[in-house]
Amino acid sequence: GISNDLTTRAADVILKERRKLILVARDTPLNLIHITNMKTVTEAGGIICPAIPSFYSRLQTIEEVALTVVNRIIDL
Repeated sequence: GISNDLTTRAADVILKERRKLILVARDTPLNLIHITNMKTVTEAGGIICPAIPSFYSRLQTIEEVALTVVNRIIDL
């Protein structure tokens, strides 16, 4: 409910207009406040996509590892 900068205002407008909001969470471990906020965003129609790369594909470079996350976000 707080929109005090450009990022949070943009997210607020996206949810208000019922467009697709994808939040990419990169920090772990998560505490209860993080999880509660993610639940609230999900209930409002947002999508939580953790930035966890795919390691089972036997990737060779850090760029390939990063692309697994980017491709998952683009697919959403």
